[in-house]
Amino acid sequence: MPERSTTLPDDLRADVQTLWDYHDMHHELRPANVGIGLGSHDLGVATFTAELFHAGMFPLIVFTGANAPTTVERFPRGEAVHYREHALELGVPDDAILVEPEARNTGDNITLTRKLLESRGIEVGSVVLISRPYQQRRAYATCKKLWPDVDVICASRPLPLDEYIESIGDVDRVINMLVGDTQRITAYAERGFAIQQKIPNYVVDAYDCLVQSGFAERLL
Repeated sequence: MPERSTTLPDDLRADVQTLWDYHDMHHELRPANVGIGLGSHDLGVATFTAELFHAGMFPLIVFTGANAPTTVERFPRGEAVHYREHALELGVPDDAILVEPEARNTGDNITLTRKLLESRGIEVGSVVLISRPYQQRRAYATCKKLWPDVDVICASRPLPLDEYIESIGDVDRVINMLVGDTQRITAYAERGFAIQQKIPNYVVDAYDCLVQSGFAERLL
């Protein structure tokens, strides 16, 4: 199997950086009732969730996620289950973690987490959504649609683009995921899955250039 590149080509850098910056909600972190770690292929989500817990940003964590085709090999027991195990290794107490193991998309993440917390009688006025960096905007839009009364703060590991690509180990995968999430901002709002958000023309132009360059694996 050929080694995957972690080097972002110079001719793609500006467009990739544009999408990367667009998906960052630039929220200022503040304490909340619950931290919700959204399942994905990126174990760094669990790492950062644990760091925020230890920093006192929230007293309770919910890890949410079953599997997707992109995660089943890495996390065979489910994304949320592996996230929990990683957080325990990082010193988070077991009684501070709830696991929601059924969600298969971001809408499920929000809806099923909300139901889990309600079933435990846990009142929630504010949440920190911890996700991959390029999932922030979509997670925010989905949460505001499905859980409109809750105060939402988005957070991700504060890594520069190149360091994030290095941590994932596959530049093409990161670009494809960025492109796919950009398309979903519009598509999911049109389908009623998320609130509408403005996409500046320069972001649309960067998206179009990357699609034309062949990064279409994650398009709907």
